[in-house]
Order: sequence, then structure tokens, then C-alpha cells
Amino acid sequence: MREDAALVLFSGGQDSATCLAWALDRFELVETISFDYGQRHRVELDMRGAFRDALARHEGWGARLGADHLLALDALGAVSDTALTRDAAITLQANGLPSTFVPGRNLLFLTFAAALAYRRGLKHLVAGMCETDYSGYPDCRDDTLKALQVAINLGMDARFVLHAPLMWLDKADTWRLAERLGGAALVEAIRAGTHSCYLGDRTPHDWGGGCGACPACDLRARGWRRYMGETA
Repeated sequence: MREDAALVLFSGGQDSATCLAWALDRFELVETISFDYGQRHRVELDMRGAFRDALARHEGWGARLGADHLLALDALGAVSDTALTRDAAITLQANGLPSTFVPGRNLLFLTFAAALAYRRGLKHLVAGMCETDYSGYPDCRDDTLKALQVAINLGMDARFVLHAPLMWLDKADTWRLAERLGGAALVEAIRAGTHSCYLGDRTPHDWGGGCGACPACDLRARGWRRYMGETA
């Protein structure tokens, strides 16, 4: 298993795009993976290729960017009754979680990513989960990822290292990290070329495309304003 190689969970959104740049800055080989699970905002998958192409033109990163993998996880969408997999309003549920929470999503994503990394000989898994500026999803918490790393390594008799570089960053800090990694050019590529809106809306705003009202747009917009020095 290559110590200098990573697999990045790259959905096409702001967080995973920043994580992809973070990995390219650190590892000699970086591959990417994403999942089509019938998500309502599937436009994020359509935008992945152009963003990868932009990073491939980056001096020093292009040679490190390896294969891309897109896996179909239709079963996840089939068993989920959520606002991300159905045409339903985004609401707060009785358990305190938003209706956009897809049970088991990140657990499955990381397990499938590890299975692919096992076959490809990639030691490091990089994902954009965060429990600072986030929607409260339990599978984004640091404790969840630490437990999952232990379970995956035991179950596969491996020594994967799971990285979540955004775990303790708010959205403004995520923009600042992008700037440190790739300057204004990377910030602009992420602003214009990634998608976060839960509804799949691409209405233009200063912070990127989106409906401007869903929780994902709200987080991204407030983070952008703080990053730009405005009052949120």
C-alpha cells in the first residue's frame, strides 16, 4: 500500500473540492471517488469533471492527479426517504435532524472508498466531513470517523489513515484554506465551479450557484461573507 497516495471523496461541492486541493498539496498520487445515489442535487456530479480539469492544469498538481471513480449506489436512494433523495420540503424532524440527513450515507461512502483504496493500494482516505459549520449530521462527527477508521482497518486487516482536514474549520476558514493552498485562482475555481445547493439550483450569487435559501446555501453564503470581511 502506497504511503504517498490518497483517495479523496470528491462530490463536486465546496468542501470536497478544498479537500482535493489539500490532498494534492501533500501526496504524490491522488485519486478521486464519488457516488451517484439518486441525489436530488445531482448537478454536483456534472460539475466534477470541469473542476478536476482545472486542477489538472495547476503547475505541480496536474502530475499528481490520478484516476477518477464514480460508483452507483442506487440502493441508498431506494431505502432513503429524505429531502435529498425525494422531491420533499426541507424541514426539521422530530429527532432534531434536518430532513436532508441520509442515514448511513457517509458510512457507506467511506466503506466503499476503503474497498476501492484497498484494491488500488492507496493508504490515505480524505473526506470533507465537518462538525463546526454543518447541518448536525451524526455521520459527520469526529467520533464517527474515528470509530469508522478502526472498524474499516479491523475488517480489512489494513492500516488506512482517514483524514478530515475541515473537521474543526468553519466555512470562512475553509475558504481561507483554499486561498492558502492555491491562491485567488483556487478560490475562484471553487466559488464558480462547485455546487453545494441541496435543491440543485444554479442561480448565480457572489458565493456561487444555488437557491440561496436551503441550509447548504446558507452555510456557504455566510462563510463567504465572513471570508470577504462582511458582517454575516
